[in-house]
Amino acid sequence: MKIIGIDIGGANTKIVSSDEKIIESHYIPLWKNTTLPTFLKDVSDRLKPDKISVVITGELADCFENKYDGVQFIKDAVDGAFDCEIYYVTTAGEFFKNGDNLNRLAAANWAASTKIIGNEFRDCIFIDIGGTTTDIIPIVNGLHVAEKTDFLRLLRNELVYMGTLRTNIATIIDTVKLSKGNCRVSSELFSITADVYVLLGCINENLYSCETPDGFGVDKKDVMRRIARVVCADLTEIDYNDVLEIAKQVKIKQISILKNAIQIIANKHKLNKIVGVGIGDFLIEAAAFELGIEYESMFKRYGAISNVFPAYAAAKMLELNLCED
Repeated sequence: MKIIGIDIGGANTKIVSSDEKIIESHYIPLWKNTTLPTFLKDVSDRLKPDKISVVITGELADCFENKYDGVQFIKDAVDGAFDCEIYYVTTAGEFFKNGDNLNRLAAANWAASTKIIGNEFRDCIFIDIGGTTTDIIPIVNGLHVAEKTDFLRLLRNELVYMGTLRTNIATIIDTVKLSKGNCRVSSELFSITADVYVLLGCINENLYSCETPDGFGVDKKDVMRRIARVVCADLTEIDYNDVLEIAKQVKIKQISILKNAIQIIANKHKLNKIVGVGIGDFLIEAAAFELGIEYESMFKRYGAISNVFPAYAAAKMLELNLCED
């Protein structure tokens, strides 16, 4: 029985089998002339699954008039591509039933993850830092107690809209301390967090899985040039040490933002353990250490699967028949 989990986001679509033999991530930006329907048909023909379990997070892409239309487009693409049994995970952590409101499928990937994590770690804060966003989900007695929409989760500090790859540096910092003094930053999309973490060695170039802001490469010189532009400079005006300082200050600020949100959730739900997944595992570990909260890294257990955990969780949820009563 081949069970495949699929996480369809606005930028990336991730595919993982429940037996962990298939681990894939594909950059398919929905806001462009998306190839999602064709891509999914190719996946169906290539992998020939017996069952699939799907989580949807791409409905907020600005090519859609509203979330409902986004979910409908993605669901139609999946339904049209696969001939096997298809299951969709809702934000309640259960499988979608005919007659349910489609909006229950919007931004539900974290709900699949918390189903798996909550089954093992009964009381914890589950954190998933991906390329674009950070989910901070309280789990109590094995069940998530988070809000059901991105809007409400943003209000409750359960969603922080920053990630390890695609986040514009200018949305994280407004000034940086350089050798010549404090400098304001440009609000242009000159550089993203992927540039920062490649330069700092937190991720390798292969994990830079999104488009670069300037369309050029991802080697050290390329990322440095983009980071320098954040202060309207080039590499003839500021040196390596200043560029490195900008990167370090972005990381420090991102950890600070993360710590603040974690502390609010921890205090509200009286939780003292964090379980983390995602490409930004290193940020979670740093924040947990500074807060003095116990941290369990799923990267140490699952390796690369941690970076695509919602897809894996969707597959395991189906395999283990984990659904709420």
